[in-house]
Amino acid sequence: MSEGTARDRAEQLLLARISEAAGRARLGRRRAVHRAPLTASEGRAAAVRRGAYRLLRAGGRQGATAGARLDFYEHGVTAAVEGRIHVVRFDTTAVRRRRVLSPQGIARVLVLVDVDGERVVLRCGEFAHPEVWGPELRRAVTAAQVPRALAALAQGTRLTFGSLWITEDEVGSRGTSLRWPQVEQIEILNGAVAIRVAGRWQVLGSVASRIPNPFVFHALAQHLAGLPPRGAERADG
Repeated sequence: MSEGTARDRAEQLLLARISEAAGRARLGRRRAVHRAPLTASEGRAAAVRRGAYRLLRAGGRQGATAGARLDFYEHGVTAAVEGRIHVVRFDTTAVRRRRVLSPQGIARVLVLVDVDGERVVLRCGEFAHPEVWGPELRRAVTAAQVPRALAALAQGTRLTFGSLWITEDEVGSRGTSLRWPQVEQIEILNGAVAIRVAGRWQVLGSVASRIPNPFVFHALAQHLAGLPPRGAERADG
C-alpha cells in the first residue's frame, strides 16, 4: 500500500468516526471543516501561510497530530486530535476565554466543555482560519443559548455566569446589584465587565476568563437593558 493510499484510508476511517460521533450527539448536517497545518514533509511553507488554532486538552500535552481537524455542524462541532474525538454542542457547552504563554508570546485560547463534561482548549497554532471559525463558534453558541436563557428568565430563574448573576429585573455580582433600566451601556473590556450607570462606568464581576460564555451574557444584558444589539466580538475578554 502506497503512502498516499494509506493516508487516504486513515482519513476515511477518521471521517467515519467523526460522523458516527456527530450522529450520536445529533449535531445535524456538516457545514465546514478546518484542518491542522500540513506536516513538514507535506510542506512547511504552506503550514506557515495558513496559520491556525491548536486544540489541546486543558492542562494539556504538547502539540496535536497533523491529522487534527475541527468540523462544524448545525448544532455543534467535533474536534479530532491525538486519536480522540471531542463532541461539543452549541446549546450546552460553556466557553471561557484565557490567555496563555506560548513561544510566540501571549496567545488567546478558548476553553470549551464537551458532551462528556471534559474540557478542551483551542489554542493558536493548530486549526486554519481562526478569524472565520472563532466568531462563528461564538455566534452559534449565542444563537443556541440565548432563547432558552430568556425563556428561563421569564419564568423567574436566576442565571449565573461565574460570579455574575442576572434575573429578568436585575444584574449583580456579590453584594452589588443594578436594575436593568439603570444600565446605559455594558461592555467586557480589559478582562472585566464594565457597566455605565448615570454616565459613570463601574466594574461588575470578575475577569472575563472566569465567566462562562461571556458573549451569551453580553447578548442577554443588551436585550434585558433594552440596548441595541451589538456584535459579541466587542465583548472581548
